[in-house]
Amino acid sequence: MKTLLLVQKSQRVILDNFYDAIARHCGDCDVRRLDEKEQRNLKAYFSRFVHAGDYDRIVLFLRFKRMMPQVRFIRKLPNLVLLEHDAWQNFVPGKYKGAYSRFYRQLPWARVINSGALVASRFRREGLDAHFAPKAYDADLLRDMGRNRNVELAFVGSSHHALYAPRREFLSALAEKENLLITRTSSGQDYCDMLNRIRFFASADVGFGEYMIKNFEAMACGCVLFAWNQGAVENEALGFRDMENLVLYRSLDEFRQKLALLRSDPERADRIARAGRVLVENTLTWDHAGRRVCEALVPPLRQKQVFRQWGILPRYRAAPPATD
Repeated sequence: MKTLLLVQKSQRVILDNFYDAIARHCGDCDVRRLDEKEQRNLKAYFSRFVHAGDYDRIVLFLRFKRMMPQVRFIRKLPNLVLLEHDAWQNFVPGKYKGAYSRFYRQLPWARVINSGALVASRFRREGLDAHFAPKAYDADLLRDMGRNRNVELAFVGSSHHALYAPRREFLSALAEKENLLITRTSSGQDYCDMLNRIRFFASADVGFGEYMIKNFEAMACGCVLFAWNQGAVENEALGFRDMENLVLYRSLDEFRQKLALLRSDPERADRIARAGRVLVENTLTWDHAGRRVCEALVPPLRQKQVFRQWGILPRYRAAPPATD
């Protein structure tokens, strides 16, 4: 299967190993990094650099806000797959609430690969061809270095964006009760060093509906992860087991009760940290995620049918089973 993967040339999260993993597992994969100008005018990019008919799958992993205005062109692309790590925003209050659904409904034959199991399930209930391939972490950059953990409780990352208001509120409430360090670092080694100093990592993806990359990164570096409980569907899909490989909570009181328990039982805390690290090392590296994406590309895509008039969405039918 010949695949074209279009990704962002520059972004905050370093995903080069993810792209490499997709290319490696897909075999014949053409990865192209588009700058902001190229993302804003996909029609011009394709007319100059791409013969769409050469590819069995065309995968777009681009800024959603730059794709939205170009849906009239995007719907013309054959064998279309949309890879998305932020579609959870479709189901929470904010400027993108419902926006992904509206966009995808204009492309009902396209396959959607989402990083949340529950998100993918909800899109399937809307009639979309949605698949699940989780986020992951960079095993080349982040690891448990066996160092002394001199920061008991901390959060590393951003909480200033309006979308993170529930995270900010929870961390502020926690900091009033516990000695919580809230900090930021540069990417790469500084981030790895900081995570290796932390005993208990206070993740607070409150109301997100799926687990962010930061959770897996903290587990990989040997922290005991305290994560806002995103529900049974997500936990089962990722292999998360409360008080076995991480600590799940849904209130400040539950967080503090479990923190007190592990403070009094450091051996249990050590077991949870080890089990969490083993879990992500074995199932949630970018190599694993790349393989999951490629597996989701294989099933036959839906086939377009003739457009109806008066702005009604085109009907679609399932593709016939592959014969080779």
